[in-house]
Amino acid sequence: MSDETFAGIWDAIEDRPADAETMRLRASLMMALDRQIRTKGWTQAEAARRLGVTQPRISDLLRGKITLFSIDTLVGMLTEAGLRVEMRIGEAA
Repeated sequence: MSDETFAGIWDAIEDRPADAETMRLRASLMMALDRQIRTKGWTQAEAARRLGVTQPRISDLLRGKITLFSIDTLVGMLTEAGLRVEMRIGEAA
């Protein structure tokens, strides 16, 4: 067993810091979409129609299948959901 510590789960899972940061960003975007769908009370079918995707795609989103979604796709879905994405860049810890 290793005593190695990590800043976050993605840092532990991914080999490269850039990959960990990409996964962290995708996870945040997916959680925002999940919250919006639940807050609006949309069914998966209604969310799919509003976001311009299929119902199985919404199912994948809500089940957290992060590897199936690109950042571009998630930003597009967020826009269709009536949300705006803002970006903040800071120094790495």
